[in-house]
Amino acid sequence: MTATSSVVSDIVTLRISHCRAEHAAKQSQYHVAVLHYRCCLEAAECRQDHKATQFFALKLADCYEHMGLLGKAGTFRALAEAAPLLEL
Repeated sequence: MTATSSVVSDIVTLRISHCRAEHAAKQSQYHVAVLHYRCCLEAAECRQDHKATQFFALKLADCYEHMGLLGKAGTFRALAEAAPLLEL
């Protein structure tokens, strides 16, 4: 029972962070969006969910591009491109 509760809690936390990131990005508050997307990315990596890792890496890349941080954007785009390879 405890394991199920912690998994649900992690999913709920992930969803809340994702919603907060989306809202911040829509408001052009990219620094806040990055904070929440990084939490989401870490959770996806811990869960070894390669599709979610790719999704959140692309979201981070978009935010960094809007912020003019093209080097960081490129790093997260590369991570997103590598994510499908991790499934093999």
